[in-house]
Amino acid sequence: MNRTVAHIFSLLFHPLLILTYALLFLLTVNPYAFSVRDLADRRAVLLLLSVFTTSFMLPAFGVGLMKPLGLIKSLQLEDKMERIGPYILSGVFYLWLYKNLASGEHAPPLFNSFVLGTTIALFFAFFINIFTKISVHAVGMGGLVAMVLVTSRVWDQSVFNLPAFGYTLQMSLNAVLALVILLAGLVGTARLALGAHVPADLYRGYAAGIVAVLAGSVLS
Repeated sequence: MNRTVAHIFSLLFHPLLILTYALLFLLTVNPYAFSVRDLADRRAVLLLLSVFTTSFMLPAFGVGLMKPLGLIKSLQLEDKMERIGPYILSGVFYLWLYKNLASGEHAPPLFNSFVLGTTIALFFAFFINIFTKISVHAVGMGGLVAMVLVTSRVWDQSVFNLPAFGYTLQMSLNAVLALVILLAGLVGTARLALGAHVPADLYRGYAAGIVAVLAGSVLS
């Protein structure tokens, strides 16, 4: 894979963006579960902003501050020991998000279980990282695969309705699952092309993400 394309895939599917993508997916599949009519509903927009801010912007800002403070050498976090601080910081924000969502009626239990699963995945990655390197991109994509799989089994929905240019494109959730699995493979290929990981790091990441999200769906 071309390095430029690999960088694009790495950025588009950054691990901290996965919860936002999962929320967009669920809002598109079944907006009524969130007590909204569609993505343009004010309540849906506010929820998206809240999840995006807490799960991406705040952790990213915190990690960004670590470099000028001398806590990390690079934002790429190539050294596995440098990842410990960012894991802990992100885990705190994700726990906070889960607590806020679980104590209110902002989102259905299914999404709350995904937030819990993603939080578990972060701590899985933190623990594994102590002993060996793991791809957090693979953790995120493995979690996203599990989220689509759980959604297709838990919600009585078989169609993904995607509004586009005044029309509605329909896809079966099985087709969406196949597409997400393909994307997971492309993201893994991108990380290999950039020399950020070896295949074993990806396998550990995919496994951790899938197991964590499945655990979250059982525990919540």
